[in-house]
Amino acid sequence: MQALEVSAPWGLDALKVADAPDPKPGHGEVLVRMRAVSLNYRDLLMVNGMYSRGSATASGAITPFSDGCGIVEAVGPGVTRVAVGDRVSTLFFQNWTGGGPNLEKLSSSLGFPIPGAGRELAVFSQEGVSKVPDFLTDQQVATLPCAALTAWRALFEDARLEPGDTVLLQGTGGVSIFGLQFAKAAGYRTIITSSSDEKLERARALGADHLINYKEAPDWAKAAREITGGVGVDFIMEVGGAGTIQQSLRAVRIGGHIAVIGVVAGAGEGVNPAVLISNNARLQGLTVGSREMFEAMCRAISLHQIEPVVDKVFPWTDAPAAFRAMQGGEHFGKIVLQF
Repeated sequence: MQALEVSAPWGLDALKVADAPDPKPGHGEVLVRMRAVSLNYRDLLMVNGMYSRGSATASGAITPFSDGCGIVEAVGPGVTRVAVGDRVSTLFFQNWTGGGPNLEKLSSSLGFPIPGAGRELAVFSQEGVSKVPDFLTDQQVATLPCAALTAWRALFEDARLEPGDTVLLQGTGGVSIFGLQFAKAAGYRTIITSSSDEKLERARALGADHLINYKEAPDWAKAAREITGGVGVDFIMEVGGAGTIQQSLRAVRIGGHIAVIGVVAGAGEGVNPAVLISNNARLQGLTVGSREMFEAMCRAISLHQIEPVVDKVFPWTDAPAAFRAMQGGEHFGKIVLQF
């Protein structure tokens, strides 16, 4: 078989397709022939040697990607969760089946320290894969493990929202677009931000109620407060990190919830504790979620027939080009590699 590998000195030019022996499943393991994987910002950091839990500390080659869809080709002794021929999704955390996060569960992520899904054949623990909705394509399934589950957990596991509440989604990347789709299904009012009017119109077509171009309105917190009659929004999907957190703190209502899930906007001001205290707001970091959360999300996706937005598809052997598209912010929703 062949697999994607990257090692020091890292970078997109170091990402190569390498030959590797065909793996065989052991006790409690399944062999999956991969059909598609999707890109996350974490993967870009990892390939560039900038991910704190990944390639920055790895001494040898790593196989990236946590999010994939494939078909079970063989099973080892003791496997009961899936069977040969089942279509499955990988799970971001291989050992987080349920309950809250802890160090052991969060140390079982695909890509690093566990070799990722960027390979033709991969062995996973039966606990680290899950069956998926039949109506979704392989490419759509590949978008679910990280981006979709992060949005799901932020909205429905951690926040205390009710129909009619207002949620603000930053940008039009994978997590925010899933957040928009889930929020509409739950009956929330939605605000979405972007620097592109074209992307904002695409978001409107998906059901966004209010649009903010943050290039035209750099003080987008003020615009969000105007939309809510001066009260502020109930929930913010904070993907920018230090570069946007001050705006989020000014946009959230008293007692509101800010889910911190990304750092794509880079460096900026830190959190002002006085603002957080005066707002009585909740500021919570989160990293994806458990298998129980994933399967609950898949039930909701099936019920509401929610179709993930796949914007760009590349051959899996052309992964560097896909990453360059991500770096350039060209995508709306998700970028996928097809096997």
